[in-house]
Amino acid sequence: MRKILFFSTACLISGMATAQVKSFQPEKAFPEKNEKSKFYTVSGERHGPSFFKKFVFPEVEYTPGEKLTFDKYHTVDVMYHWYEKWAQQFPNIVDLYVIEHSFEGRPIYQMTITNKKTGKDTDKPAAYFEGGRHSGEITSSESILWLTQHLLENYGKDPEITSLIDTKAIYLRPQNNPDGSNMYLFTEQRNRSTVRPNDTDRDGLLDEDPEEDLDGDGIIYQMRKKAITPEEKEKANFVIDPKDPKGRLMKRTFPGKGDYLVYTEGIDNDGDGSFNEDGIGGLDLHRNYPENWRPNTGGDLTGRGYTQFGAGEYPLSEIETRSTALWVLSHPNISVVNSMDTRVPMHLRPPSTSKSEERMYPQDLAIYKEMDQLGLSYTAYPWAGDVYETYATRYKVNSMTGDPLKPEPLFGHGPDFGYFYYGSIWYGDELWNNGAMKDYDGDGIYDDYDGLMWDDEANGSKGFKPWTPLNHPQLGEVEIGGFHPKFFGQNGPAWQLEDWAKKQALFNLAMAKRLPQLTINDLKIKKLSSGEFEITLEWTNSGKLPVALEQAKLVKIVQEDRVSLDFDKELTKGYENAKVKITTPSLYDKTIYSGYTGVGEKKTATFKVKVEGNESVKGKIKLSSTRGGYFEREFTLNQ
Repeated sequence: MRKILFFSTACLISGMATAQVKSFQPEKAFPEKNEKSKFYTVSGERHGPSFFKKFVFPEVEYTPGEKLTFDKYHTVDVMYHWYEKWAQQFPNIVDLYVIEHSFEGRPIYQMTITNKKTGKDTDKPAAYFEGGRHSGEITSSESILWLTQHLLENYGKDPEITSLIDTKAIYLRPQNNPDGSNMYLFTEQRNRSTVRPNDTDRDGLLDEDPEEDLDGDGIIYQMRKKAITPEEKEKANFVIDPKDPKGRLMKRTFPGKGDYLVYTEGIDNDGDGSFNEDGIGGLDLHRNYPENWRPNTGGDLTGRGYTQFGAGEYPLSEIETRSTALWVLSHPNISVVNSMDTRVPMHLRPPSTSKSEERMYPQDLAIYKEMDQLGLSYTAYPWAGDVYETYATRYKVNSMTGDPLKPEPLFGHGPDFGYFYYGSIWYGDELWNNGAMKDYDGDGIYDDYDGLMWDDEANGSKGFKPWTPLNHPQLGEVEIGGFHPKFFGQNGPAWQLEDWAKKQALFNLAMAKRLPQLTINDLKIKKLSSGEFEITLEWTNSGKLPVALEQAKLVKIVQEDRVSLDFDKELTKGYENAKVKITTPSLYDKTIYSGYTGVGEKKTATFKVKVEGNESVKGKIKLSSTRGGYFEREFTLNQ
């Protein structure tokens, strides 16, 4: 972890100018910074292409403006520009770090916001918010950027935000996968997470069959082909959905019962009969966490167990996930986390492999359900709940077969790591909804039809490309069209961005405002007799979360709240001959362990001290809570 410091070039030490330390190796030139190059190169050895034509999307801001607005998406460098600017503008409440470097060597920035005058960030209750883990799910990063600006610009103006920053620490990571996000914003390419080469289809080749932009418009749409040959008719599994009179929408059916075959735009590079099945990368950073991790596809040698597509070679094999896990484990003061994606939309939480009632403590589940409702009050998403049951069965039945949907496990998931391993409130919220703003046909499902109708009604039909004929080099006559995959399907049109980024950010802010907070109510010094004193500290958890979930106690991520006294060492040395002796507690360990302070709970700790001589003695009483904060109060014992 490297802290970013900002110095003037005229900085002098002892009257002499300091020299910048430089590497003998040239600084790596990333393709997004090379304005002269027409191509974008991806690092790593692969059997397919590693360079792609650059494109400039009108929905994206590539150069920072004078003012940060949210009517366009922002590149990683534009986000970093604002983080650097804010670090200079708000030095009393901001620290900016390079937390790690990505697979391709890009810095991963992270910001700490807290009032440094009121104590260190690690001495305060904390929340951590992250976006950009999945390369194309950039709305999540924008929500982090919006929240960062909102906090900084309202400090000293909004009483609640000012109090929050004075008493808590907020950790913000806008882009946890800068490699993937840059490729997504500068080329037609898409991928799930990291750009590390991966044999997705397990044919012995790495990234040999990526998508291709056949019509040169910079966007990977879908291709539909009318089934003509007997072989095509046997495989055809799509029909034109009759609900759309314009014949734009495709509906999946059983193989052999359809009229069309549908592919993503591109060719079959490796001749295996599949199109674009092994593009850039293929690992999924949200399947790479250690809690309930399972091997990647093909890793179960019995054929009878569970595997998880995109899991990686082993838990935390990717630096991007490893840096998150190591950060939170080294900062156990964090009680609340949201590591966000797109596009369900949903407040998404653990468990991911079992029903909530089967594995979660009832007290913890009650808090999570309260948070679910808190989230919905800000976002009005159609769903909030666990991954295993609520997410997997949110549509109740399979739209093609009519069978009832069953809970499905998802392994190596961040929210499960967050609760079961780390003992925190940890969400993996999903922003945006493919334009399905309302249930136009009243079938109870928010699907592509609803998105298409909203696109026509409110978006000027800009989110869907009409089917356009193309002579495909392998398939013959096809049509290219469908939803815009980047700025309608996976993320919203730019004019929708601020609404989604803001409402999600406000939920995260509301969770941060509920952090536990130990508050000292009173410190009493009572003289019992000559040289004997009683010292009593009284405190309350004035926050809206306990200092430890039940799960946090189980996995020992937090220690008990504890109180201790501190005197000058010269006063306490000498054992029974010491000038100052703590007589209660009577044990050698003079710490009072007070359990875990619940919401609104009031506690006290009382010490007895014997002082030899006639001089006054100064000391400190220390209240220490892993997630409730650390506090010191000075006192004087007057003879």
